[in-house]
Amino acid sequence: MKKEIEKKKLIQSLSGAVALGVVAYFATGWPFFYFFTYAGKKKKQTKKKPKENKNAVKWFALRHTIINHPRYENEDEYERGKAWCLAQPVKDWYIRGTDGVRLHASYLPAEKPERFIVMCHGYRGTWCGSMGHMAEFLHKNNCSLLMIDQRGCEKSGGRYITFGAKEKVDVTLWLERLEEINVNDLPIYLYGQSMGATTVLLASGLVLPENVHGIIADCGFSSMKQQLKDIASGWFHLHFVELLLVRVDFFCRLFAGFSMRETKTTHALKKNKRPVLFFHGAKDTYVWPENSRRNYDLCKADKELVIFPKARHLCSSYVDPELYQKKMTEFFRKYDR
Repeated sequence: MKKEIEKKKLIQSLSGAVALGVVAYFATGWPFFYFFTYAGKKKKQTKKKPKENKNAVKWFALRHTIINHPRYENEDEYERGKAWCLAQPVKDWYIRGTDGVRLHASYLPAEKPERFIVMCHGYRGTWCGSMGHMAEFLHKNNCSLLMIDQRGCEKSGGRYITFGAKEKVDVTLWLERLEEINVNDLPIYLYGQSMGATTVLLASGLVLPENVHGIIADCGFSSMKQQLKDIASGWFHLHFVELLLVRVDFFCRLFAGFSMRETKTTHALKKNKRPVLFFHGAKDTYVWPENSRRNYDLCKADKELVIFPKARHLCSSYVDPELYQKKMTEFFRKYDR
């Protein structure tokens, strides 16, 4: 009897240790999941915030995020594009996502529209940020703009950023909303930057209206998993993060309602039949250029890849605006009808 009791206690101890080990194993993935995906709105502060000192030195900043932002070496142009967007008489549009999240977009009609452009900004971006630089050019060239706030950003709701998994479906809902005013059946183009580029590429594998004539993808990644692996190895020299990403994926499924597999562009691009214009900067160390090359190779539709030798992340339109705008204009002329 004594041996049986001791055996039972041993089994309970081992079971407890295993359970604790499993919890500890998965728990180490939580901070990374939270850091990369959580976008919930912060609680309102009762105390007034101290005025920001622009000259203050931040205690922590990653060099790659600084040099790959369009502001780096292009701040005047970046701010001018942003100011132009904010000065326009945009109309606020709202819809509900399939999961009930309230989504927002800013609509800016052209005086004599020839096409609609659905614009998708990048990771934790804004509709008037990096896309502002091209928004002015597009609008002046007779494009009506629907500049969406990705879920979890600006005026759109949502607690988690899903790296294109849910955002791709949001794009199809915005297209349905756009169809309500597209009485002249004008061509529609999807234009995305960074995570926004991945979003529109993923959307290309879904059922889209016939008047979606093409897709423009600037610096898109090929999957959330690959992007996190590239950041781990390129920024921190961590080359073996597979087990960590398994844990991150576990929390993505449990709390955010998506899996990393849903962010892979492979299936969508093999299924896509719409022409795609790919842009990428050769010096991009945020989303490596290999991503666009990989996406280009996967794409079975008409396609073109334009690499800008001197550009970093989302800086191609700043480094060589003439070529960037020329390629975009040619793309419209070729596929408008």
